[in-house]
Amino acid sequence: MTTETALPTLETAKKLGLLPEEFERIKEILGRDPNFTELSIFSVMWSEHCSYKNSITWLKTLPKKGPHILAEAGEENAGLVDIGGGLACCFKIESHNHPSALEPYQGAATGVGGINRDIFTMGAQPIAQLNSLRFGNINSEKTKWLLKGVVKGIGDYGNAFGVPTVGGEVFFDECFNVNPLVNAMSAGIVEVGKTVSAISYGVGNPVYIVGSATGKDGIHGATFASEDISAASTDKLPSVQVGDPFQEKLLLEATLEVIATGAVIGMQDMGAAGIICSNSEMSAKGKHGMRIDLDKVPTRQANMQPFEILLSESQERMLIIVEKGREADVERVFDKWDLNCAIIGEVIEGDHLHYYMHGEMVADVPADVLVLGGGAPVYEREYKEPAYIAKNKAFDINSIKIPKDLKAVAKHLTTHPNIASKHWVYDQYDSMVGTINMTTNRPADAAIVNIKGTYKAIALTVDCNSRYVYADPEIGTAIAVSEAARNIVCAGGEPCAITNCLNFGNPYNPEVYWQFVHAIKGMGAACRKFQTPVTGGNVSFYNQSTDEGPVYPTPTIGMLGLLDKENRMTLNFKKAGDMIFLIGESKDDIASSEYLASFHNVKNSQAPFFDLQKEYDLQIVIKELIRENLIASAHDVSDGGLYITLLESSMPDTLGFEVDSDPDIRKDAFLFGEAQSRVIVSISPDKYDAFLDYLSNVDVDFTNLGIVTNGSLSIDGESFGMISEVCEVNINIG
Repeated sequence: MTTETALPTLETAKKLGLLPEEFERIKEILGRDPNFTELSIFSVMWSEHCSYKNSITWLKTLPKKGPHILAEAGEENAGLVDIGGGLACCFKIESHNHPSALEPYQGAATGVGGINRDIFTMGAQPIAQLNSLRFGNINSEKTKWLLKGVVKGIGDYGNAFGVPTVGGEVFFDECFNVNPLVNAMSAGIVEVGKTVSAISYGVGNPVYIVGSATGKDGIHGATFASEDISAASTDKLPSVQVGDPFQEKLLLEATLEVIATGAVIGMQDMGAAGIICSNSEMSAKGKHGMRIDLDKVPTRQANMQPFEILLSESQERMLIIVEKGREADVERVFDKWDLNCAIIGEVIEGDHLHYYMHGEMVADVPADVLVLGGGAPVYEREYKEPAYIAKNKAFDINSIKIPKDLKAVAKHLTTHPNIASKHWVYDQYDSMVGTINMTTNRPADAAIVNIKGTYKAIALTVDCNSRYVYADPEIGTAIAVSEAARNIVCAGGEPCAITNCLNFGNPYNPEVYWQFVHAIKGMGAACRKFQTPVTGGNVSFYNQSTDEGPVYPTPTIGMLGLLDKENRMTLNFKKAGDMIFLIGESKDDIASSEYLASFHNVKNSQAPFFDLQKEYDLQIVIKELIRENLIASAHDVSDGGLYITLLESSMPDTLGFEVDSDPDIRKDAFLFGEAQSRVIVSISPDKYDAFLDYLSNVDVDFTNLGIVTNGSLSIDGESFGMISEVCEVNINIG
């Protein structure tokens, strides 16, 4: 085996992101000193991004089993949920934060490409995309540059790829000034039993690399994603991948076609860590080794070194294990689609990966020790409660005076970038391609996607209020799961499962790790309550900068629900004269609200009121009201409070509302507080008796707020203007 003239030192290992004890462990595993190529292999595979070494202990505590689950977390590239009728939904969410911080257009675009490949690699046809975005101060030039690049990257890639963007969220706070969060979610449909696994077995079976040629983009992208953002990060622009959506569209078609031949043993997308990740994970799962000839890999650049070929994260590539003797069937498909299709090796006995360059072995490593669940390191880091939590707990609502002019508060919230319409973002996305988005013209709390040829639809949402999680990670994350479920329920669906994207700071910081641990506890409790197991996702640590510290902890929840199309519910008021009810209980609570944070500029407070059992009971009631056809609309109370919820229900058909506040609740808390477990519904007067009869027999609070109007906005008899004025302001924002 060839080795470098001077073998790597501990200092080299540290530069590659390895700990001293990990360097010693590598020498023990190999029984010798590693060469640079081998050390590079371990550095990416044992990076946080690939190995989850600082998170897997806690991730294992999350519920994974459920009545609809076909593939548990970690078993496949993405989650797989049975949706009936012989069909399954494949879905997943992942982050592309660090690449987007440096090169927002390509960072976001390749995030979209990567998550879609995870879906169609399993044999599923992608049908819907969502995204969850966090940026800094909207008035800063850097934020404007990042926002423009990220949104254009998502739009250009997704639109060209031909899959609709059906939902998402955008949030602004100064903690994201340097390190934005870009989380992308995709969902696809596949027939049960026709999925393909990321596995390798069968001695002598050929190993193919298909799709784009390999270049030097994205080298050490996994290790780059496992370190803080600093002034030196711009030197790592080569770690940012470059995408081509048109190539991906060809790869999608070719992939689904080649799977249909029955010649494919296993397949995996080449995402983080490139060839080495696919080789090692597939080999470890199949308990076989591989021999790979790196000089046979189609490359875009001449004289690439072995470690560059192995670690490149060039996009639109797949690794395929093919049944020996079926080579012609596979090559015929990729020739048809004019894509690279090269045999680069074969499956071998044992568990080692042997890499050759021009006939000389350049690396020899065991597969299992590289991967999560095998021999990759596992740590449980020290954690302690952050000092700021005491400040949050000390918040007293009585320290905040009720503003004399609540109309000014209403105007402030209506025009705030965290509350106002994001049409200037989502208008850049194609939401109608494929004609399956059922919420394009009939808005609901979750995106509803038609499963053509069936009576079913799926409901999808992404949710997380970072401010709540910062206030109290355990409660805040339980709220994120609960709000996702509430959105699915308000759209007429039944929550089935979640995927998560866990965005936190440096795990070696005990206060950051405390946030992470308690977020996992809150997520687990809520998922168990709603029977929505975790199907997988992504952990993204090191979301912080050397200058500004960690971002708000943001465990983004992507949730899948299932509904009968006849039960579909929308959020918009239907006609003047309909009655408006609040289901749930208002509270003297303004904690962690947008009102408190942006109008009063108070950053430290508790999470808003939340009771998991009350939330569960509320959702049961909403489901039944929809099934019994007792309500005309349903919209959950969330960011901005009850006032914003009423506006959002009024705007689609330019209707309005006339409501009365609760004299026992502070008026600012009643209108703008964000206490959880509340839903605004409207009902036709002829349904009043049946509606009241049902609610009188359940243990959930409800309040008759008032009526729907033709466009006037009135609270306690005082005019808050006309809905047409609000709509005009929202159209002009952005």
